[in-house]
Amino acid sequence: MDDAPRPDGGGRRGAARGPARADDDRWLSLACDLALLCPPSLTAFSVGAVVVGADGREIARGHSREDDPSGHAEEAALAKARAGLAGATVYSSLEPCGLRKSHRTPCAELILASGASRVVFAWREPTLFVEGTGAERLIAAGVEVVELPALAARAREANAHLLGHA
Repeated sequence: MDDAPRPDGGGRRGAARGPARADDDRWLSLACDLALLCPPSLTAFSVGAVVVGADGREIARGHSREDDPSGHAEEAALAKARAGLAGATVYSSLEPCGLRKSHRTPCAELILASGASRVVFAWREPTLFVEGTGAERLIAAGVEVVELPALAARAREANAHLLGHA
């Protein structure tokens, strides 16, 4: 694992594994667009998420604070999806959280419980609020995890107010 400091504010970590697929850029771009819909917060990231079935069709989408001031994007999207998401992919503009300051279930655990077998994200969670451990938790549980850092700048746009670029 690479523990070198990251220019985006993250610390740690090894590379996410798994090959990118043809539609990954399109779905992850949509997740980044959804992040722009989030009400700004000084205590949480603005994130978008899309759940896509094994057949390549959208199942659900969500964004942070969509219906709840403490809600996360993956949490919102998974709540709209049907149970049993075997073979599904969760696209998230930010690495799914492995820890939460609130006492809610971290998004990595929600993804594991959903049965989704793949996660694609753009931006590693910086250590602004908690240490990002979602990718590692998912990989350890056998979920295919793909990081597409070419879209990280798009994911950071919705969070400029937190990163000193507002």
